[in-house]
Amino acid sequence: MRKLVQFVKESYAELRKVVWPSRDDVVSSIKVVIISTIIIAAALGLVDVLLLFGIRAIF
Repeated sequence: MRKLVQFVKESYAELRKVVWPSRDDVVSSIKVVIISTIIIAAALGLVDVLLLFGIRAIF
């Protein structure tokens, strides 16, 4: 039990040292992730359609 209490105290102390990002940083990061996801999904969808047409043309 003593080790558990020590672990919790040390974890809390480490979390107080963390420099948390500001709200603006988080929002801008989320925008980058969403835009990147949409672009990659569109690119993969285009590749899928092109491969589908290619396979249908062969068979």
